[in-house]
Amino acid sequence: MALNRDFVGRTYASSAPYEVSRVKISEFATAIGDSNPIYHDRQAAVAAGHPDVVAPPTFPIVFSLLGTGEALADPELGLDFSMVVHGEQRFEYERPIHAGDELVCASTIAEIRSVGRNEFLTLRSDVSTTSGELVCRTYNVIVERGGAA
Repeated sequence: MALNRDFVGRTYASSAPYEVSRVKISEFATAIGDSNPIYHDRQAAVAAGHPDVVAPPTFPIVFSLLGTGEALADPELGLDFSMVVHGEQRFEYERPIHAGDELVCASTIAEIRSVGRNEFLTLRSDVSTTSGELVCRTYNVIVERGGAA
């Protein structure tokens, strides 16, 4: 069954700011197997020209989809989670994320399209500081696999 195209353009904001901490950055870097010292050590990050520990490029996935949970779970969208696979993910940065940042996220259902029997849903999340500075945009494509014909 096709996803509800009326959802395209709907935006969902995070309910509270996400406070980026050194511990969370280090835990994430460890989880993805990245030992780069700027992710774990403030002195190394400062020596590299950053104000504090830097988050790995994929770090926003930790919080960027929180606002879209409501949309994806809405029965009116028609998404069958048992048929969903991850299609694509990319990040466009204005500046790195650092420990101490307080970030908010507004996620928009940017596109829904059919490819064969599959439905592709693209989510764009704008990640900004609480003062309104755009830090990055994330794009996530999820695929709802179609059934047998």
